[in-house]
Formats: sequence, C-alpha cells, structure tokens
Amino acid sequence: MILASVLSALRQMSDGRFQRVLLLGVGLTIGLFVAIYLVFVTAIGWFVGDSVSLPWIGEVTWVDDALSWGALPLMLVLSVFLMVPVASAITSVFLDEVAQAVEDRHYPGAGPAQTVPLGDALRDTVGFLGTLVVANLLALILYLFFIPFAPLIFWALNGFLLGREYFTLAAMRRVGRAGAKQLRRRHFLAIWAAGVVMALPLSVPLLNLLVPVLGAATFTHLFHRLNDRVQVP
Repeated sequence: MILASVLSALRQMSDGRFQRVLLLGVGLTIGLFVAIYLVFVTAIGWFVGDSVSLPWIGEVTWVDDALSWGALPLMLVLSVFLMVPVASAITSVFLDEVAQAVEDRHYPGAGPAQTVPLGDALRDTVGFLGTLVVANLLALILYLFFIPFAPLIFWALNGFLLGREYFTLAAMRRVGRAGAKQLRRRHFLAIWAAGVVMALPLSVPLLNLLVPVLGAATFTHLFHRLNDRVQVP
C-alpha cells in the first residue's frame, strides 16, 4: 500500500499544480533567507555606522563591510540545515492544491473536500516548523552518543514527524481534525513507515526539496486507501 502510494505520487510529479507548489515553496524560502540577510546587513549599518573608533587603532571605516560580508557565508551554512524544514513549512500552506490535484485524477468520485481556514493552516505551519527544528536540534545529542545509528535516528524521527503532519493535512480535508486523529491512531505504524520513506530523500541535496510535494501526494493516496478499509463517522 505504501509503495503503491509513493509510485502513484511520483507518476504525477509532472502535474502543473505540483510544480507550481514546488516553485512557490522553494522561491518563497529563498526569498525569506535573502530578506533575513538584508535585514541583518541593514541592522549592522544602523548599529555600527560608517565608522568605528577602536582603542589604540583609531577610526576605522571597514567594520560594517567586514561584518556584512562575514554574514554571507554564515547564512549559506545555515541555509544548508534550515532550507528543507523552512521549505517544508512554507510549502505546507499550499499543499491543499497538491491533494486536490491527486483527487481530481485518481479519486474523482470523492466529492468536494473541506476547506481548511487560512488561519488554521498558518498555525499548523508554524507549529510544524517549530517542532521539526526543535526535534532535530535535540536529536543532535543522540547523534553524538549513538554515532553509528545517527542515520537511523534521523530517518525514524523525521519519518514520524513527516508522517504525522502530511497524513493529518490529507485527512483533515475529508474527515476533519478529530477524524484525522482517529485514523492516525488506528494506522500509526503504516503512517510512520510511510513517513520514513519520505524522510529518506531528506539526506540527498536538491532531491530533499521535493519531499513536501511528494509527501502531500503520497499521504493523500494513503489516506484514501486506509479510509476505504474503515470509514470514519
């Protein structure tokens, strides 16, 4: 069931709506990092000014330029670690479009889905981003103590988080938040296993940017297959 869901999602990756969401998520993420860098550079200009008087050296005019240029490699390093969670969080706002594209092609008889209010979507996005970042920062401690098992811990942790988030997003459109929780508890292992499959590409640069869209499509398929077995009132 999991493999069939993943393959069905992969076959639809050329869908225009999939690509639109992917470009939106990646583009907004890059724009966010650029904006943060520009704000940081502007703040340096305000606090440091055009020149600084240093003891025994006198007045120097290059400190703000040095700090600005020094911040650039720092932002590039941070983007390596933060690009995927930030892109995942931003993209999750638009994942309803991916789920609808899947249902239009594969489940045309499902009828109209419930619309998740924008406020709820943004709240869920911020919560997901915070959980993803904090959990992975805490996991760094485990990586240090269990170095040989670090990849397994990474996949298991992120598989759990991704599975929980994307299944909830797919299920809420059809059975509401309470129904999504009920289904998630009932099919906990299957959802976790599918999440681990989604977490595997997180280790591969560039390919990891496809995870939000691929995950949304995969879990939309998985929801319909699980829900067809046991209907949630």
